[in-house]
Amino acid sequence: MIKLGVNVDHIATLREVRGTTYPSPLEGARLAAKAGAHGVTLHLREDRRHIQDADVYEIHQDRALPLNLEMGNHPDMVKIALDIVPDEVCLVPESREELTTESGLDVVGQFNKLKPSIEVLLAKGIVVSPFIDPSIEQLDACVQLKVSMCEFHTGTYCELEGEERAKELERLIAAAEYAHAKGITVNAGHGINLANISELLAVPHLHCLNIGHSLVARAVFVGFEEACREMLRAMNPS
Repeated sequence: MIKLGVNVDHIATLREVRGTTYPSPLEGARLAAKAGAHGVTLHLREDRRHIQDADVYEIHQDRALPLNLEMGNHPDMVKIALDIVPDEVCLVPESREELTTESGLDVVGQFNKLKPSIEVLLAKGIVVSPFIDPSIEQLDACVQLKVSMCEFHTGTYCELEGEERAKELERLIAAAEYAHAKGITVNAGHGINLANISELLAVPHLHCLNIGHSLVARAVFVGFEEACREMLRAMNPS
């Protein structure tokens, strides 16, 4: 069974755009748990454009679901992670100018900057999962950093069509096989929705898909709990 990690960032986006106290990311986490999801993901960005520090602490303390904290490799973020000790930390590239995360983390190029942060997080018992493009080179760097998990950026796959999408799918499959052979657990996320997930299931060894925006968008029509249930069914067809 492929697990579902529900990203509630864009519930917070709806709240922040009007400066209200609702909708609540915590309520989203609880509804995701009720639907059968396996984890909740929060991206605490440096600019705090959606998720706020209080959301992280509140959802972590509630423990409706295991917490995956997405964050950039910044000392302030590392400090928060060491304080709350989430179940997982997903290290992502981050730019204030981007609309959303646009690519995988360059673990190779940032190896020396990432190493001390990853070491202190691992020493605290936190599972560290770099968010990377499906690249053998990036996976080899992950192995050197002694992480046991990675998350593949699926945004490129989701945005392409036809032969180009098929080639990106082949790249994801090859990277997943390589990661598995190296003992790295494979997660994936970004851009996944009900329309593009079926072919993505060809990627072997998928442990968890972290999905957010499409669930919040679908919830407008069917409710958040049902949106999560629909995705779980699509991820695990009988």
